[in-house]
Amino acid sequence: MGARVLLVEDEANILEAISFLLSRDGWEVHGHGNGGTALETIARLKPDVVVLDVMLPGRSGLDILRDLRADPATERLPVLMLTAKGQAKDRDMALALGANAYLTKPFSNAEMLETLRHVADPDGDPSSTGSTP
Repeated sequence: MGARVLLVEDEANILEAISFLLSRDGWEVHGHGNGGTALETIARLKPDVVVLDVMLPGRSGLDILRDLRADPATERLPVLMLTAKGQAKDRDMALALGANAYLTKPFSNAEMLETLRHVADPDGDPSSTGSTP
């Protein structure tokens, strides 16, 4: 089984497309669409990596990221921020709050896979990610 990823994304078509892409790459994918309950879902699922949209109903991804980094249980959880907000100040804010990487929509499938693999395993051990040999 590949690494477990939680995709926190409220747009159903994006959630479905990314889930399909990651599943085909060997990831165990779980989706969640509400920022207000994302932290509870993270605590319950204990994912290996989180893909977190910035703009979510209920609570922003940046607020969720801030809480993840403040909690000793999740302070090192790899987080890939995913957003339509492409301005440098938005990216800089996410990285300052502790995001491991930042992808702007639209993105290519290859870019998503490469970035997520790196976030999940920055040292490059393919056995600890969803990538297949």
